[in-house]
Amino acid sequence: MKNVACHQKPPLPQARFFNHQSPTANSTNSITPTTPTPTTTVSYPNYYTSHPMPPSLFFFLSNSTKKPFLPSSSSSFITQTMTTSSLSKTRLRGVVFDMDGTLTVPAIDFPAMYKAVLGDDEYKRIKAENPSGIDILHHIDNFPSDKQRKAYEIIADYERQGLDRLQIMPGAAELCGLLDSNKIRRGLITRNVKSAVDLFHERFGITFSPALSREFRPYKPDPAPLLHICSAWEVQPNEVIMVGDSLKDDVACGKRAGAFTCLLDETGRYNSPDYADVEFKPDFKVTSLAEVYSILEGNFDLSP
Repeated sequence: MKNVACHQKPPLPQARFFNHQSPTANSTNSITPTTPTPTTTVSYPNYYTSHPMPPSLFFFLSNSTKKPFLPSSSSSFITQTMTTSSLSKTRLRGVVFDMDGTLTVPAIDFPAMYKAVLGDDEYKRIKAENPSGIDILHHIDNFPSDKQRKAYEIIADYERQGLDRLQIMPGAAELCGLLDSNKIRRGLITRNVKSAVDLFHERFGITFSPALSREFRPYKPDPAPLLHICSAWEVQPNEVIMVGDSLKDDVACGKRAGAFTCLLDETGRYNSPDYADVEFKPDFKVTSLAEVYSILEGNFDLSP
């Protein structure tokens, strides 16, 4: 089935920005660019000073034809200095999407699934310790083998129910068509299974390449899947933006890799104080996919 394409640009709705180069809204709610400083320094935490370096990162380092924009093992931070001109229109060569809740309408009751896996008391305890979100796959990895198998059976059952209700997110097809018209690459990273990705491709006729499911290890929030996609595309991580609905998975994955990030927050849940002190914050925040293209067009040089 052919990719869905649409060559008419959607209207440019109001979007919220979180990075230093972002426009600010005036009293009439229109978007007005701020005046950037002559030189801006952006620092990214060195994730690999405290985490093992995955094989895909070694692959990226050894196969990239350009100096990679990745954390240095010799210091705790990497610094990229950009001039005013490059800051206003950074080259963008690829967009990587999350699937569940980003490209598709939310269809899985995650709290119910977590309770089924952990039990009510353990769920409440872990939720209290991690108000910004529970990494259920991380917890399952630490289970004994028998308990792991049962946990994955529970998750598979919830995911099957989600597939029965699978719907494409409003604006997803149009956004992908606009990216295609600009020859901007499209990739996908999900913590769902490969069969769910295959069904998405088949049902909606929109394909992503590479499309990495949780069979790819380590999965997000580790940066390895995003670095793998950058290597496959032969682009630098700072020429890519990660779009997703999860701070702890999508934004963390993108930031750790050195990419730009855009958080989809349809309901405003990330305005809660629970998320005030998260380690990684998005460069941009939107309430719908219809807003994403205006951000890309207004802040990046869309170059294939």
